[in-house]
Amino acid sequence: MRYRPISPALLVSELTDRITAITGRRRIAVAVDGAAGATETTELADALVDPLRVAGHATLRISANDFLRPASLRFERGKEDPDSRYTDWLDLGALRREVLDPLAEDGSGLVLPSLWDPVRDRATRAERVELPEGGVVLLDGEFLFGAGLAFDLSVHLWLSPAALERRVPDAWALPAYERYEQEVDPSALSDVVIRVDDPKHPARYEP
Repeated sequence: MRYRPISPALLVSELTDRITAITGRRRIAVAVDGAAGATETTELADALVDPLRVAGHATLRISANDFLRPASLRFERGKEDPDSRYTDWLDLGALRREVLDPLAEDGSGLVLPSLWDPVRDRATRAERVELPEGGVVLLDGEFLFGAGLAFDLSVHLWLSPAALERRVPDAWALPAYERYEQEVDPSALSDVVIRVDDPKHPARYEP
């Protein structure tokens, strides 16, 4: 695979241009996918907010971590089960129903910014936010691709196996990321792939 070194600032600029170039959609869903705690999914999604707003797009930041299932379901097979991390932690149905479906052409535009507080293990009781036409949802998280979630732009932050092992804080979760790579191949499904072995010096995949 051929990668082009790119500064973080230029990466944000290029992604902003890519998002603003999307046409034919009332509202836009952008996913930034990567291994939790290892890649800078949150930082990159956060960095896109202001440039998109300057470009005239109302922008809503959402974290997949706020759409996890309750602890009783996530940890049914223990707190360090990689298969559960991969298949059972994220509430895909709620994410689709509360965030993505409202963005559809016939959707209401009423988006729920969060559902579940995983620290307190209780509902956030957040109120829905009305996203106007031309608005953008920026969603970051792990294991977002290959499950039928509809995104208008998909960005994957990729780590080499050595970097993944070095940077993921939960070593027990490594088999989950390996399974994701093998079964889903998120790089092949993504519109944009960024290598982040060194987060200060990312590189963009050039097909």
